[in-house]
Amino acid sequence: MSAVIDVTGRLRKMPVEAADPVAYTIKVGDTRLPLNDLIGHPVQIDFDGVIRCIHCDRMTKKSFSQGYCYPCFRKLAECDSCIVSPEKCHYNEGTCRDPKWGETHCMTEHVVYLANSSGLKVGITRASQVPTRWIDQGAVAAIPMLRVATRQLAGLAEVACKQYVADRTNWRAMLKGETPELDLVAERAAMLEKIQPELAALREVHGEDALRAVDEPGLSLSYPVQVWPDKIKTHNLDKTPSVSGVLQGIKGQYLILDTGVINIRKYTAYEVRFQVTA
Repeated sequence: MSAVIDVTGRLRKMPVEAADPVAYTIKVGDTRLPLNDLIGHPVQIDFDGVIRCIHCDRMTKKSFSQGYCYPCFRKLAECDSCIVSPEKCHYNEGTCRDPKWGETHCMTEHVVYLANSSGLKVGITRASQVPTRWIDQGAVAAIPMLRVATRQLAGLAEVACKQYVADRTNWRAMLKGETPELDLVAERAAMLEKIQPELAALREVHGEDALRAVDEPGLSLSYPVQVWPDKIKTHNLDKTPSVSGVLQGIKGQYLILDTGVINIRKYTAYEVRFQVTA
């Protein structure tokens, strides 16, 4: 007789562990379910129509910035526009929405990195979020390039790199497993050479130690995927509140089902029933 896992609660971003392959957990309310062992089994996700803000627990018709109600989206520092565009950080202008949050999350060491998720890309993250950020983007390899004093400086260095390389992942190619082989050590050296004038200008203003080029080793990552999809069909809980299929893999923050893919992070704060026939 088949066992059935049946839990209800609010979805959250999937916690990850840098194992080989990456180990995934799904959070549904207070329940945490290891996912890797469930690959190959039928999964069903039913959205009950309720979205509750992950900050204030207020019911909201729409999720903003992956899990917030509109009032929280408008007032919280973690939802400000500078989170998407870190070079626009306004902490030093005294206009941060929450200076204490800014001190913890923005005025701290960040890493500017190169990654191979669907090809070469540049990105930034708090030093404490390596390698979680790389996994969430579905990178098969990543390497630190700069360690910088603040999020804003990381953003400015990223802007310099964007003249030469993308800062976004082609998520469809990523989910098909279409990643070219890249020598990230060589790519890092080439990029540092290209952006040398911009780095020199930033060091002139902020100090030599504010932006440090590093020769730290990179990290290769593999993902628990049994079958790569030939075509990418996305499930949308807002349009089709019941999603089912055989779990064939997990990459980035996506579940890969035989019926399509679903971005779990996108549905943070959605109240769901999650069932697996194990």
